[in-house]
Amino acid sequence: MKNASLKITFLILVILNSVMVFAQDYSFKNYDWKENETTFNIPDQYKNENEIIISKNIKIEIAVVGNNVKQYYLYHEKTFINSDDAIERNNKIYIPFSLNESVVENKARVILKNGKIISLDKNDIKEEIDEEKNIKYNYFAVTGLEKGAVIERFYILQENPELEGKTFKLQGQYPILDLNFELIFPKHLAFKTKSYNGLTNAKLDSEKLEGKSILSISEKDITTLKNDEEYSNWDTQLKIFRYKLDENLNNGSKNIYSYKKFATNIYDRLNTELDKKDLKSIDELCSNITKSNNLQEQIWNIENKIKKTISYNKYFDAKESLSDILKSKQANELDILKLYIAVFKNFQIENQIVFTSDRYKIPFDTDFESYENLEAILFYFPNIKKYITPTENEFRIPLFPAYLANNNGLFIKSKVFAGVAMGIGEINFIEIPGSEITHDVMEITVDFAKDIENPLITNKIAFGGYASLNLQPLKDFVSTDQFNDILKNIAKNYTDETEYKTLTTENDGLDNISKKPFTLTISFDGKDMIQKAGESYLFSVGKVIGKQMELYQKGKRMLPIEIDYPHSYLRKIKIIVPKGITVKNLDKFNMDFKTQINGKSEAAFISKYDKNGDEINVENSEFYNIINYPLEKFDEYKNVINAASDFNKIVLILNK
Repeated sequence: MKNASLKITFLILVILNSVMVFAQDYSFKNYDWKENETTFNIPDQYKNENEIIISKNIKIEIAVVGNNVKQYYLYHEKTFINSDDAIERNNKIYIPFSLNESVVENKARVILKNGKIISLDKNDIKEEIDEEKNIKYNYFAVTGLEKGAVIERFYILQENPELEGKTFKLQGQYPILDLNFELIFPKHLAFKTKSYNGLTNAKLDSEKLEGKSILSISEKDITTLKNDEEYSNWDTQLKIFRYKLDENLNNGSKNIYSYKKFATNIYDRLNTELDKKDLKSIDELCSNITKSNNLQEQIWNIENKIKKTISYNKYFDAKESLSDILKSKQANELDILKLYIAVFKNFQIENQIVFTSDRYKIPFDTDFESYENLEAILFYFPNIKKYITPTENEFRIPLFPAYLANNNGLFIKSKVFAGVAMGIGEINFIEIPGSEITHDVMEITVDFAKDIENPLITNKIAFGGYASLNLQPLKDFVSTDQFNDILKNIAKNYTDETEYKTLTTENDGLDNISKKPFTLTISFDGKDMIQKAGESYLFSVGKVIGKQMELYQKGKRMLPIEIDYPHSYLRKIKIIVPKGITVKNLDKFNMDFKTQINGKSEAAFISKYDKNGDEINVENSEFYNIINYPLEKFDEYKNVINAASDFNKIVLILNK
């Protein structure tokens, strides 16, 4: 979620007193590739890589052109094709910008093994449309690509400056032999930078270009970091470079993009004085919201009412007043925040607005004040320590997007100084609801009493917390036929593809989110889980819990474990056997796998059974209490994950 409309731009402040002195063009205006460069050496250590980036050159320049400040962005890359997979992957060179943007230069070519050059021009640009996402893509259509060829591309864009914070990921799935990055800007400006995960720190050069400074990074042989490890956060483990404008040396402005300034300005914009018309409209809205003495329930009622009444879209035009929002039933980002704040004031509910980032893309760095950290919004209620997301329709308190949690955020609260309310920002940690929230309970009965060759199996599954969000809201967003088709596909996972006899649901729809678990009850004949072997019957009892994921790891694990949210499962299986039937292999139900961290079990799969007459009761508990697990605990964690898959494979032997 981008918050460009909420961010405060200090660009005019930064360059106003310097336009005439430093007006100039950008320095790489005449940049081009080397026309006759046709041979490339690949080091032996990379001979088996599918593809190798021979060089990557990135230049960004902040330049004053006339009375305007512009940013020029250059990207130049040469890629060595070393496999059939690479040929297939690179036969389309996607253009990461719209052709109607300010494109100064856009070129691509293929250099074949024999030195022949195939130049691509605008006639080679094709278009494709992703029907599902309704997004249009442009790409160069590459022909004649072969192993040993090199694809070279470069482009220059003219853009609006990105000064409040920018991140570049300078590592990826393919090795980079030579990397060069430059940030070029007028000398009277100063930037703050930070390098992550072993990336070289930027060097400052104020002599190379007249009137300009250069922050540069140069590295050789950047190794690959594969994005193929499950339960990881790949993007945050890469070599990353971040920068932001920090000072204007001419006018003495310092810490230009600070959280203090952001908090003050955002608070003032969101907490404007309401006129009588707006107050009346808010009173009318609040009179139609169910009252509760329970604070969490009251917030749930407010959230539910607003999300069902007001259509949110960040691209909607801003409304003049809150009464206009309620009348049109439409709101953009700024509008919806103002509306929530006004309603909370009406109910006298203490709240703080929280700005944070997606932890899977750009985790909130407490030591680097960048507005890039402020890309998503929550409301926090300190009296119950819970959050809501104001813009995501399918969530209700205490659930909010998991990728915003387990992360830091800028909490903006109201403080009164000399009778004037002001916004004060503090950095705090955003906790995620624990495994007690996302707790799935499965109650299974396998009844052999009537027919040992065809047991009746009944499975009642209650999905809680985040797990229910995949299913519970669907009924209010899709047609009845679509909803039933979805349920049928879900049922197949628990019936081993067998056609079910009955299927019912409870607590579906938005009105039950975060209040009641979504419950699915299925019954089916288990004859397909039975095999006759002489006088014995083999029953694949492990399949009744549904298909389970198995975690494989090819080679040495490189990344620490990170999961979306804490969660747990409780599975109870009752097996009813006829009199005179003996059952073997019951000891297979006894399982105990744990991941111990600081002497505490933070992940586990524990299973046990007991037998009472003709009834066998199995209970297993599986839980993941935390989000991050150290790399050295990977094998223990893998054993816990795979225990459920091993349970899937348990077979009981029944004899008359």
